Amino acid sequence: MSVALGIPVRRRDPGERPDTTGRPETDALVDRFGRTAHDLRISITEKCSLRCTYCMPEEGLPSIPKDELLTPAEIARLVGIAARDLGVREVRFTGGEPLTRGDVVEIVALAHAAAPGIPLAMTTNAIGLDRLAAPLRDAGLTRVNISLDTLDREHFAELTRRDRLPRVLDGIDAAHAAGLARPLKINAVAMRATVDDAPALLAWCLEHDAQLRFIEQMPLDADEAWRREHMVTAAELLAALRTRFELTPVGRDDPSAPAEEWRVDGGPATVGIIASVTRNFCAACDRTRLTAQGTVRSCLFGDDETDLRHLLRSGASDAGIADRWRAAMWGKQAGHGIDAADFARPVRSMGAIGG
Repeated sequence: MSVALGIPVRRRDPGERPDTTGRPETDALVDRFGRTAHDLRISITEKCSLRCTYCMPEEGLPSIPKDELLTPAEIARLVGIAARDLGVREVRFTGGEPLTRGDVVEIVALAHAAAPGIPLAMTTNAIGLDRLAAPLRDAGLTRVNISLDTLDREHFAELTRRDRLPRVLDGIDAAHAAGLARPLKINAVAMRATVDDAPALLAWCLEHDAQLRFIEQMPLDADEAWRREHMVTAAELLAALRTRFELTPVGRDDPSAPAEEWRVDGGPATVGIIASVTRNFCAACDRTRLTAQGTVRSCLFGDDETDLRHLLRSGASDAGIADRWRAAMWGKQAGHGIDAADFARPVRSMGAIGG
């Protein structure tokens, strides 16, 4: 396999159907470990307006040729198939940074028309959201998850390699004004350089009607600098937050929800921690993913990808595409295996997969 900064240039032959031996007769996206996928993540671009050290290389990822990206109509068709034929209940658009794509409002509008009853969310760094929040809401976007790791401007610039914190805060204000805060979730990747900023970020979120969720850093950075012994764990985060707040464990209402919750100072507000490494939730994972190039990726850490773009462009029926998608999900691996002696990082980095 030829690789350039995490983007493989060869995938599963579109004519090769994944092995489905033992798969039960069901329309749902089931796998061999008894899980069913209901949550669809769609990356729509590899481009980003930031260069976060835990995700992107400083020079960015190589550009995907325009004719290799899914078009808005193709994305909408896949959303329709997922909702109608595969049991998907929620769709989230990711990147890279989805707001860098010029036709992002069209993508949301067509997806909403294809599956009008399905909530549409977006994960974004909020740069550009000040002008796009209202058009996205009008197109059918339900809510946004905003990535914000620190409120310290110097730390933000160091971590993202860009001095754009004010633009992010403007975007958050616009999301509130547009009604995309239902609830507004802030995602913060826990990094050694910003762990001491965590209590201030939580205090700010409580004051600004935002639900904060910290995320343990995973080995998905394009620079391959991740080391387990250097990462900030959930336990360390809790200790940092407890220097300022009283935290009471709540757990998870939904076993497939990635975040464990803690009530803050007696509630009702909570803070979440997505402990993907130290307290992983792989056994209850309910996600299916599409890359910006139209391949099904059943797991963040599984490099096997099934090409649906080829099927879309070669005249395949919706039923045929749904069947191939089901087959791809049947082969989903048990988990990321970070603790295993033979663990291997995925070829794609997070920026090339989609969050």
